[in-house]
Amino acid sequence: MIAHPLDPLTAEEFRAAAGILRRDRGVDERWRFASIELREPAKDVVRAFRPGDPIRREARVTCWSREEGTTHKALVSLTDDTVLSWEAVPGEQANMTLDEWHEAHEVLIEHPDVVAALAKRGITDLDLVLIDTWAYGHSLIPVEFQDRRVGWTDVWRRSTPKGNPYANPVNGLHFVVDLNTMELLRIEDDAPPAGGTPMGEYRADLVPGLVQRTDVKALEITQPEGVSFALDGNELRWQNWTMRLGFNHREGLVIHRVAYDGRPVAHRLSFAEMVVPYRDPSPDHHRRTAFDIGEWGLGFMTTSLELGCDCLGEITYVDAVLHDTRGEPYTIKNAICLHEEDDGVLWKHVDEKAGAEVRRSRRMVVSFHATVANYEYLTYWRFYQDGTIECEVRATGIMVTSAFDGATPPTGTLVDDQTYAPFHQHFIVARLDMEVDGPENTVVVSESAAVPVSTADPHGLALAQRSRPLLTESEGRQDLDWASQRGWKVVNRNHLNRLGTPTGYKLVASGSFPALVDRDSAIMRRAEVIDHTLWVTAFDEEERWPAGEFCNQSRGSAGLPEWTKADRPIADADIVLWHVFGIHHIPRPEDWPVMPVDVVSFSLKPWGFFDRNPTLDVPPSAARCH
Repeated sequence: MIAHPLDPLTAEEFRAAAGILRRDRGVDERWRFASIELREPAKDVVRAFRPGDPIRREARVTCWSREEGTTHKALVSLTDDTVLSWEAVPGEQANMTLDEWHEAHEVLIEHPDVVAALAKRGITDLDLVLIDTWAYGHSLIPVEFQDRRVGWTDVWRRSTPKGNPYANPVNGLHFVVDLNTMELLRIEDDAPPAGGTPMGEYRADLVPGLVQRTDVKALEITQPEGVSFALDGNELRWQNWTMRLGFNHREGLVIHRVAYDGRPVAHRLSFAEMVVPYRDPSPDHHRRTAFDIGEWGLGFMTTSLELGCDCLGEITYVDAVLHDTRGEPYTIKNAICLHEEDDGVLWKHVDEKAGAEVRRSRRMVVSFHATVANYEYLTYWRFYQDGTIECEVRATGIMVTSAFDGATPPTGTLVDDQTYAPFHQHFIVARLDMEVDGPENTVVVSESAAVPVSTADPHGLALAQRSRPLLTESEGRQDLDWASQRGWKVVNRNHLNRLGTPTGYKLVASGSFPALVDRDSAIMRRAEVIDHTLWVTAFDEEERWPAGEFCNQSRGSAGLPEWTKADRPIADADIVLWHVFGIHHIPRPEDWPVMPVDVVSFSLKPWGFFDRNPTLDVPPSAARCH
């Protein structure tokens, strides 16, 4: 049952959207559905909605014919059972799909030329081979195939049926495949380096000589009185926080209508892109620049969570529904995890006469995990009692490696016997559609500086802070500056706290780094979004994807670089913040054969949103602190 305009599409609605296009636009078995998602209603409609109001439902659909090849975009009214728009977008390729990934492996592993190429390497047990298809950037596609929907592949081999395939790269062997016809177009078969004999297994039963620890005692997290949060449909309520949970193929988890004590903070929070360039020009890696969200989709890559492993404590799970390339829905069980966590001391003071006053902090965690081939991205949105929102990403999984002869290549780290892991970067773009005390927001940039010694300050102690509002989108392109401790606050100049200053939230950036990319490089031509820590844009319903809607085989930087050329006003306006953060990954030996999590985060911190510490009302828990 649909209870709210922002509820994700149901299984029945996925089928209905596909069915309408089959009936009215001839989308038959020759076609694939790349994406079907809810067209979210206008913000004023959402704000005005009350339970019981009629709900109109529309779906955005991207699909293409495998015979003709042209991508089409459709807008379908599920309420009226009709096609509202149908647009061909020639020259663009829809996102890659899981069905294509699996089919490419199945077709290639049986192709006689592939079998022969593997046999030449001494690989004859094809059940142990993994063929992993990657998307291309347009400039790197062989010229004769640039008008096709193509992928390039890596080849990996397991030592045993449950072994780690990424432990054994089949270096120098790559296939180019037409993903519409599943035709093998080219075999690249270069002589591999001799390499060494690395040990790349991580399962306890496969690691030679491993003895697991016996000094790890059980750790139980219990809430004998039950949890403090409530989930009503897709609405989550916890202490002073309310929000709605959404999910789609591209972003995965989306958090809507975030409010504290009834006051709006953000309309919508999500990840809009993830760019992962490998900084190694070798033949095995020069094409390896992934747009994990734009080319594949975090939703499609989301994995089921299990109690006691991924989440710990009193857990509530939320399932997600997506679709395959036939438009048929499927369910990801336990896609989203909801639970509370202790967070140490919230505030404390010890007074000589009054004694100790201490309050413990608690946080509400909304999380989901995505497996993108060899990597895992574990995403946690945490909501704190003091009004802070923290977003943390933990990257783990298995690094891509290559064998080598002679000296370690200068673009990677030695991690095993004649085996190196290339340097690479993970740029994540968070889309923060803010609504601090209402839709009319302004970003204020603040910088700190030392004040010169003067007669008024002979000891040179004074520290000055200078602030200015960002007025246009060109000013909204901002970079992190450690020297000035540059920071950004989203304020509502129409709402003042009791001290007479605008209510606001500060973006606390802690995981940003420079792109370190030549501006004429293929990476930067496709992903100019990574060139700045922060972009601020005027809200537009159609501006959703910061590196462009169609990243698969993309030619240049669409999205933010193009939108901001209009240089629209962004003061006292409905604005969106696009925060670029991530991991500059220089691998270390300890990251092999499976990475301990690499943690990166940012937060949105109340800054004048409250008149004073809002957690004075948190009760003490001393009776249970033993």
